[in-house]
Formats: sequence, structure tokens, C-alpha cells
Amino acid sequence: MQIDQHGHALSGASPAARDHYERTVGLFRLYSGDPLAAAEAAIADSPGFAMAHLLKAWLNLLGTEPVGLTVAREAHLAAQPHCLNDREKGHLAAIGHLVDGRWHEASRAILRVSTDHPHDLLALQVGHQIDFFTGNARMLRDRMARALVEWSPEMAGYHALLGMYAFGLEETADYAHAEANGRRAVELEPRDGWAQHAVAHVMEMQGRTGDGIAWMRDNPEAWSRDSFFAVHNWWHLALYHLDRGEIDEVLSLFDGPIFGTRSMVAMDLLDASALLWRLHLRGVELGDRWKSVADNWQPFASAGNYAFNDAHAVMAFVCAGRPDRIAEVMEAQDRALSAAGDNAGFTRDVGRPVVLGLKAFGDGDYAGCIAALQPVIPIANRFGGSHAQRDLLDLTLAEAALRLPDPALARAISAERRAMKPDSPHARPVSL
Repeated sequence: MQIDQHGHALSGASPAARDHYERTVGLFRLYSGDPLAAAEAAIADSPGFAMAHLLKAWLNLLGTEPVGLTVAREAHLAAQPHCLNDREKGHLAAIGHLVDGRWHEASRAILRVSTDHPHDLLALQVGHQIDFFTGNARMLRDRMARALVEWSPEMAGYHALLGMYAFGLEETADYAHAEANGRRAVELEPRDGWAQHAVAHVMEMQGRTGDGIAWMRDNPEAWSRDSFFAVHNWWHLALYHLDRGEIDEVLSLFDGPIFGTRSMVAMDLLDASALLWRLHLRGVELGDRWKSVADNWQPFASAGNYAFNDAHAVMAFVCAGRPDRIAEVMEAQDRALSAAGDNAGFTRDVGRPVVLGLKAFGDGDYAGCIAALQPVIPIANRFGGSHAQRDLLDLTLAEAALRLPDPALARAISAERRAMKPDSPHARPVSL
């Protein structure tokens, strides 16, 4: 029986397959390279290697790509006869929940695995991602807090725990500890893009644009090279420049590292839409940029598998003038609302009202936008994302209040923002 670097038995693995597996989890830990290829190599060497099949399933699930669901389901089935120990069976159960859209059950199942096996870094990392996709700030923090006491700094991957813990601390507004843990993680492993991003979130929430630009520009080669998380970190840099009114720099980042490759990956498209929408709210001329983003969202329009994606696709369809695609998204949401799985709740509670609010804003129906968005903003975490990502909803509400106009509401929103980020350009006092 082969053993991984943290002492866990690997049913069905040869020594070579074990090495491929370790390479896979190492790449995944850094969101780097092509972990799927390494997982496939492990499976090719040892077709009965349970954790290799399970890791392949996780990698296909956590991108929220509709096509990934089919691959993940097949990998889940392939793993079933080979799972011999309770850890492997725990991963199998969690994946089974997630392929059927039961995000919260998957979270609980994989939490049991990391509770029983606190050195299972894969269980901690996939659980952390599920917490992010479900907007569960407390578990983003506490899943790591439970495990950290069982680790020591010399253990492989310790930096990743610190980086994930930092992000959880940030999402629960413990900014000082978040920044300290994130910086320590990057000191241990400069390529840790997730830890880099945790510190970026702290500075975004505190409105520290100068510090944020310095943090992101200090060593971008480390966090961006061969990283499939790089786009999101470039997006964070763009947000700092946007708050400083440096629009040319924002557009340069969009046209370069953020969307220069015209990515069709959901996570990259989220950032593209979110940045262009913020510019749209400011009335910035964007040329044909929306067209290419909308083109790449088009395959997702009928998916209806994750409400957070729906909202960002609709931003592109609104601004590219594609009412037929907006209708397609809403039809997919109708199917999601009547289906099993947690996305029905994500859509009902937040996703559908957000789509309606964005559509109303695009139609110039600012009263309708306010009516749709205002009730859901306090519970918007229910459809996932981070505080920084969901801030786009507040910005849209504020702009709708200005354009309606509803001076009292605009003034109230400005005051709310000024209390948290006094230097934000969106925090200027509004006269009644």
C-alpha cells in the first residue's frame, strides 16, 4: 500500500502513480500548471487508484463549468469500487453530493473527512472552495482553524493552510490577522496565488489602494506565472486602479492579462464581466469589449447550474444588447428553480432577483433595478462569491439611485460606504 506525503493510504496506487498524484495535488495547491493531466497520468498507470479518480472529479467540479459535471460524474463512478478506507469513502460521498448539486451536503461530508484526517490537505482545499462557492464566510475561516493546530510549519503545504485561513479571516472582517497570515504564507511560498489574493482582499475591503498596488506589483512573476488563478489577481490590481480613477490603466489590464487571451473559462469570464460592469456604471466608453465577453458567455446561457455565473453572464448580455440570451438564462433559471439541488435556492433567494435587477438597469428602469436588488443585497452571500465580488451589487444599486434619481437612497448608500471606505470614489456625500 502506497502512502502519501501526509501519511494517508492510497488504495490501488503504484509508486509511479503515487508520484503523479503528489504532483497533481501540488499543482492544485498552487492553482498552477495542468493538474488534470497529472491526475490522468496517475489513472493511466494505476486504473484502480481511488484517490486519483476522486481528484479528477474534484478538479472538474470546482470550476463550475457545465461540461465538467459529466466528467466528474464519470470519475466518481470509476472510483467507487476502489475506495477501501474511510477517507476515500468520505471523498466519494462528498463528490456524490456535489455532482447532484447538493453543495451544502458536500460541504458537511468533506468537513467530516478533514475532521477525522486533519492532514488531508486536499479535503481542506476542496472544502474551502465549496465554502467560497456557497458564500459561507464562517466555514472559510473555521475549516482551517480546526486543522491548523494539527500542523507544523515544516509540513508540506503548510503555506496553503495559512493562505486559506487568511482568506477566511478576511471574509469574517478580521483584517489584521488575515493580512498577517496571508503575508506569512507568501513568505513561505511566493507562488501561492490564493494567499496573495487573501491579502489583496484585505486591502480592497479597507480601501488601501496604494498598499494594494504595491502588494500586487512587487512580484507578479511569482503569483501569475503558469497560474490559472492569475486572472483573478490581475482583476484585484485593476480594482485598485479603478478606485483611483486610473481608467487607462484599468483598460490596459483588461486588454492584457485579464482578457487578452479571450478566455472561455467561467472563472475568468466572471472577472471580465465584473470589471467591465464597474466601468459601465461609471459611463466609460468600452468599444467592442462587451461583444467578445458576451460571445464567450454564450455557451453558459442555458446551463443553469450556478446562479453566480448566471448573473455575470447577464451583465455581458445586457451590455452587448443580447435580449435573446438574457431570456435563455432566465429559462435555464426556471428549470433550476424546479430542479433538485442547492442551486434552486441560490437562484430563488438571490440569483433571479439579481438577473432581474441587472436587466432593469440595462433597460433604464432604475426603479425596477432598486426594487429587485435592495432586498437581496443583505443576503447576497447565499449565491456565493466574496465580499469584494458582491460589492458590484451595491455599486449598481447606488448608481440606480443616482440615475432615478432617489437622492435620499443615494445619500444613505454613500454614507454606508463612507463608514467602511472613506476614500472610495463611491463614498462622496450626496445632497438632498
